[in-house]
Amino acid sequence: MIYREESDSLGTVRVPADAYYGAQTQRALNHYTISRVRFAPYFIANIALIKKHAAVVNNSLGLLDANKADAIIKAAGMVMAGCFDDAFAVDVYQSGSGTNTNMNVNEVIATRANELLTGKRRTRSPVHPNDHVNLCQSSNDVFPAAIRITASLLIAGRLLPGLRRLHASLEKKAHAFSRIKKIGRTHLQDAVVMTLGDEFSGYARQMHMAVERLEAVRERLLALPLGGTAVGTGINAHEAFASRVIDRIAAETKTAFREVENHFEAQACMDTEVEVMGVLKTIAVGIMKVANDIRWLASGPRCGLGEIRLPAIAPGSSIMPGKVNPVICEAVIQAAVQVIGKDAAVTYGGSGGFFEINLMQPMIAHNLFTAVEMLAESALVLAVNCVEGIAANEARCAQNIRKSLAVVTGLVPYIGYDRAAELAKKAYEKGMTIEAAALEEQLMPVDQLKKVLYGEQSQEGPL
Repeated sequence: MIYREESDSLGTVRVPADAYYGAQTQRALNHYTISRVRFAPYFIANIALIKKHAAVVNNSLGLLDANKADAIIKAAGMVMAGCFDDAFAVDVYQSGSGTNTNMNVNEVIATRANELLTGKRRTRSPVHPNDHVNLCQSSNDVFPAAIRITASLLIAGRLLPGLRRLHASLEKKAHAFSRIKKIGRTHLQDAVVMTLGDEFSGYARQMHMAVERLEAVRERLLALPLGGTAVGTGINAHEAFASRVIDRIAAETKTAFREVENHFEAQACMDTEVEVMGVLKTIAVGIMKVANDIRWLASGPRCGLGEIRLPAIAPGSSIMPGKVNPVICEAVIQAAVQVIGKDAAVTYGGSGGFFEINLMQPMIAHNLFTAVEMLAESALVLAVNCVEGIAANEARCAQNIRKSLAVVTGLVPYIGYDRAAELAKKAYEKGMTIEAAALEEQLMPVDQLKKVLYGEQSQEGPL
């Protein structure tokens, strides 16, 4: 391989001649080999988004000459377009401030800018990665700002639409099943009569509240810490830099980003990111509940509950012919468990704020982004490949009601709790339905009895 020499404050480093990065990135590639996991291209693109608008603003403030600014803007645009994705290979597990990834972006942009200006692929002249691409910035404000930009855009662009689709699918089933009566269950035991629509309305409401929770917490992600530089004081940054850059980012992304109220808080802790992850965990728990209930309601098809039928996705067994499993529910449940695990990592990561900086930001960022992606896909897959194909088994629902001992609850206002309990015990011991046991004791006319047991209670009053 042919190399070129690049230098940084620690000395000279050999870099592949065709590489668009420089010495600091090469050092990171040499030393950080923990996971071989890279940041997603969309995160790199959002760091480049900051660099692009920083160059525009620095030029307008008279801090950066037009030729260098124009080259930086063009190079940053190419990074955003994914032209140099192979140049961003630094491991997620790196410097806790994300300095290595920030410098990776700075070096790639500087190298490409210099190539545009001179025709030579070099990293530090005439455009310098620190002096020019990173002008008025620090990794300590750029990296957390990029986390918030990325998380907020991912939530708006992927997770919220996925949750809304799942909510709509569940709500549609709630309406479709609104007249289908079934037995309710508490403690995995028979409870009183409800409708299948009632049950699905609860699931739909969970997803509606998931959207509400997410929209509320996302608003706090819109506050960006740009302008705080090293520790929050804004050293080496023009006083107008942050507000102008953030306004430009807001315009390009069509998102109401704003400057944080307190840079010391925003750079010293990751409380907002921990809160967002907590909401993602809550959503994961909700999706898991819905998926688990659906697979239980579809259990059988003949020897389980069997109150709904799921769309057949694939053969369910390598040995049992004709078996079809609730595989979409199972996949979504596994993803939800993984998100819950990510919450534990982010929670502990949030405790890594020591004095003026949190030193677990790359890990927090990676887990936050992947959790959003997993939940977005889970919601969409559950809606499209499962919920929207669910059919009710009305005959099984009716059969289960007739067999249930819990329908005796409707008789309590007429015969009292104790006598109703005796009736249920009699029906259980003799293998009878509650209806048959009540008719045997001639508690009330058959039409009234059926109304009390399976429908709205009679208004005739107690016997």
